[in-house]
Amino acid sequence: MKLVILDRDGVINHDSDQYIKSPEEWKPIPGSLAAIARLNQAGYRVVVATNQSGIGRGLFETDTLIAIHDKMLKALTQVGGRIDAIFFCPHTNADACDCRKPKPGMLRDIASRFNADLTGVPVIGDSLRDLQTATAVGAQPMLVLTGKGGKTANDPALPPDTLVFADLAAAAAHIAR
Repeated sequence: MKLVILDRDGVINHDSDQYIKSPEEWKPIPGSLAAIARLNQAGYRVVVATNQSGIGRGLFETDTLIAIHDKMLKALTQVGGRIDAIFFCPHTNADACDCRKPKPGMLRDIASRFNADLTGVPVIGDSLRDLQTATAVGAQPMLVLTGKGGKTANDPALPPDTLVFADLAAAAAHIAR
């Protein structure tokens, strides 16, 4: 099975230091939805793995997160794309869970549910923790320069095997060829 794992905020949609707390605040990055459709057309299953500590911080409820994801999925269908599953961690750092990136629990859960070996699987994110999570499970870390990616690109802790792309569209083009 061909699989790609995406972070959400800063990769698919514009990020906010105040969190994306409502469907109205969710705005796709230009080209990101078409990039997901391109991956689908190339035979890839696309899964989202996203930290959503806004739930744990009491900024929004799980129902609101579901409404945000419904908006994303509907926008995707309009361009012929789909996301096969969305995994999220609702915890804060203080919860010390195993699912909050950079810990690998969420990606291990994806591997288990999809019966997939994550070795070499593209994991696309804009933050160091996305890339560290990919490395922890033997996946291929890919950094996009959207969201926090520009800052992340200069981090000395960047995994050495990280591939860097301008945005999700450029990463999808690389994967799909």
